[in-house]
Amino acid sequence: MMNWWKWLLSLVFILFIIAVILPATAIYTALYLSLPAYDTELKADVSATVRLERDNLGYVSIHAPNRQDAAYALGFTHGQERFFQMDLLRRNAAGELAALFGSRAISADKSLRQHRFRHRAEQALQLLNPEQTQLLQRYTAGVNAGLSNLTLPPFEYWLLRQQPEPWQSSDSFLVIYSMYLDLQGKLGRDEYAMTVLKNHIDSDWYRFLQQESQHWQAAIDASIVPAIHMPKTPYPKALKQQFSACQQCDVKDATDIGSNNFAVAGSLTKHGSAILADDMHLGLRVPNIWFKAQLNWRQNNQWQQVTGLSLPGAPAIVVGSNTKIAWGFTNSTGDWYDLIKLTLSDDGKRYLSQEGWQPLQYQYETIKVANGNDQAIELATTHWGPVITFSGNDNEARAYALRWVGYDSQAVNFNLLQLETLTTVQEAVSLAPHIGIPAQNLVAADSSGQIAWTIAGAIPKRVNNYDWDTAQDWSNQPDYWQGYIDDNAHPAIINPTIKRLWTANARTVGDVMYTKLGNGGYDLGARGQQIRNQLLAKDTLNEADMHQIQLDNNAVMLSRWQQFLLKQLTPEFIAEHQLEQYKKHLLLSSDQASVNAIGYTLVKSFRQQVLQLQFAPLSALLEQEGAASKNLKYSLEPAIWQMAQLQRADTVAAPFTDWPQLIQAAILTSKKQLEQQNGSLKASRWGLVNQAKIEHPLSSAIPYLGNWLNMPKTELNGDSHMPRVQGAGFGQSQRLVVAPGQEHLGILTMPTGQSGHPLSPFYRADHTYWLNGVSLPFLPGEKKYQLLLTPQS
Repeated sequence: MMNWWKWLLSLVFILFIIAVILPATAIYTALYLSLPAYDTELKADVSATVRLERDNLGYVSIHAPNRQDAAYALGFTHGQERFFQMDLLRRNAAGELAALFGSRAISADKSLRQHRFRHRAEQALQLLNPEQTQLLQRYTAGVNAGLSNLTLPPFEYWLLRQQPEPWQSSDSFLVIYSMYLDLQGKLGRDEYAMTVLKNHIDSDWYRFLQQESQHWQAAIDASIVPAIHMPKTPYPKALKQQFSACQQCDVKDATDIGSNNFAVAGSLTKHGSAILADDMHLGLRVPNIWFKAQLNWRQNNQWQQVTGLSLPGAPAIVVGSNTKIAWGFTNSTGDWYDLIKLTLSDDGKRYLSQEGWQPLQYQYETIKVANGNDQAIELATTHWGPVITFSGNDNEARAYALRWVGYDSQAVNFNLLQLETLTTVQEAVSLAPHIGIPAQNLVAADSSGQIAWTIAGAIPKRVNNYDWDTAQDWSNQPDYWQGYIDDNAHPAIINPTIKRLWTANARTVGDVMYTKLGNGGYDLGARGQQIRNQLLAKDTLNEADMHQIQLDNNAVMLSRWQQFLLKQLTPEFIAEHQLEQYKKHLLLSSDQASVNAIGYTLVKSFRQQVLQLQFAPLSALLEQEGAASKNLKYSLEPAIWQMAQLQRADTVAAPFTDWPQLIQAAILTSKKQLEQQNGSLKASRWGLVNQAKIEHPLSSAIPYLGNWLNMPKTELNGDSHMPRVQGAGFGQSQRLVVAPGQEHLGILTMPTGQSGHPLSPFYRADHTYWLNGVSLPFLPGEKKYQLLLTPQS
């Protein structure tokens, strides 16, 4: 009997080894063999020895004899640490995801192929000057060398049972196009929503609902757009009665994509150099989009140094400092495309233009599908741009053409590289119109104490006699776009008398400058105003002061909603619905979006419920025609605030008969929803509501072990409408503060870590510091690892 048990236990043990230990060992071994090289010497295609030094967090410092070898080394590092992420960026822009992920990505590829970015990238490559061509070639060679020097490909490829395709020089342009899709990705959906709304209601109510907030304006030129008061005419019937339920009832509120950047002149700092702060708000994933790097090389017998954040897939430092100037970006949120209403022939093969009927042009492309059959697609285009359609509940396709800066030759180039050697903000402003990136607010600071703002990127030259915000018919008049504005007409502000600059995705300038930029869906402005007010509150600022502004999670914008909510809580209403604890939380913890704040959660939820209840008919109206209220260009905050203050009975949406009824319903509904979602009000702390969801793109596809690839589900401070923009999977992708020439005082933090490899010591190395708002140094730390790239001969 004993022998039988011994035999059974031995069998179980052997099966355990076969089923668990051996696969786990194989997985670990495969992972280990795909680790990047950190502390060795490798032969490489360089003119002289190049040093790649890393500190204890993996911050890379490259020392090269020239810029071309520095580009090679940066490409080598990107290829080893981040190739899969680079691959996703190029495939996303090109519409080639199905070749990696199979049939589940076909729909996305079909939508992306309409832009023909692979074709445009190859054209853009031909337009580069010889110097940039050579540098991009060196970067590309470095990427492929880094990839080939891995013993095994990055682990994502053997999970997908794929092989990585070599990097091509044109792929670096696709990385820029991928940023276009991120930063200007509504692609006409906003103008279509504006068109539907304008077509269904009177013009006075349209202007009232779609206006800038007078209360939260903070333009850097001090321009003011006056408020539009509520019309005296009856509220539109279409916005009172909800004829069908809305499926997407979230309304336009905050525009967080794009970032904060701000600067103070040297006359306000102790060291005399201007200080720049920049935190870019993007989707957060594992690994982070940015890669910290310092490049050192010799040029014209002098050492050059540039430090900051690179974007894997591109050979440039995107934001940073070169010891003479520092620069940072926020999304300009200007109007960079137009939706053109098409008149099609009965057979749908021709469209009406200024020259009469023209045939639609067709391109035919093939979508490669992993483990599946190729898909052939047909793309229709006009001379203005591709044909896009919107379909409502009637299933009738409404045809438009998209005229977008992203389709023109000015859209992409690598002139950003020239920032590496500039010395003054004036030079940066002169370069800005020629930088081929999605149009950005460029804020620059230099070591002599100067600061400047301008738009980086080409600006269309439009005629001003049409409505930019809605779809227009271009067939009966000359094109509204007449090329691009001249350099000397580019908006810019240099050394303002206020000695401070700030941008935060809201309207930055007014008057003549605004007429060149238009509105691409500006933020409400509360975030920018909060930054401005803190900059003005001190006569002297340092790097730590600027960093504290980035970490500010004070709920200034919601403070008036908290006071409004408290006024609704009459003793009778409190007693009837047992709201004593509800009111207590409002009084104790509504002032900040902090992890322990319950009151903040209550105020935010109440306001969102008021917006949804009042504008449910508006959302349903837009959905009937294939639009969405969240895509409207302006926040509905200015309108709802006026309406809630005046409480005109004829303006309240059905089924409510007066405003007190709607407001009380918003209180009770928002409270009930929080209790259902979280179990109780006490469990509705903001930190429990706002938990991190920063994940690797493949983690959900890996049973049991997938969560190991993700960052922990940490409670997060911050939210929209405040400097510390923070959502579960969206927010500050980095925090940078630096004064050129004083880099040793600077700050640079980011989520996750430098490496995309889960066994790397740098996979999570930065994350805890970013979570806790710790000021990591801007410069790389003491060398811990050294990789030498030596010439092959």
